[in-house]
Amino acid sequence: MIQGWLDIGALTDIPVRGGRVVKTPRGCLAVFRAADDSVFAIDDRCPHKGGPLSDGIVHGYKVTCPLHSLVISLETGSAQGADEGQVRTHQVRVEAGRILLDPAALRS
Repeated sequence: MIQGWLDIGALTDIPVRGGRVVKTPRGCLAVFRAADDSVFAIDDRCPHKGGPLSDGIVHGYKVTCPLHSLVISLETGSAQGADEGQVRTHQVRVEAGRILLDPAALRS
């Protein structure tokens, strides 16, 4: 285990090309698993209309908001397309099949 990182679940808890919500004292995070088993974490609130990104469609390293189809980069948190916006990204790692979250995600 990486010193100080938080174990938030097994990689297999998230379906391939799917997302899950992780509730923190700072708010909800959306954690995604790409087709190649890369894992990403971003704030679970679309910058356009506040939709739950964790319910979005994952394609490549992007997620499409389920409310208004805004596309967000999972790598940078930047909105892509007609609307602009940004969500915070958070560092995650996979070690021995477990997803570990950088505790900085819990700080404001």
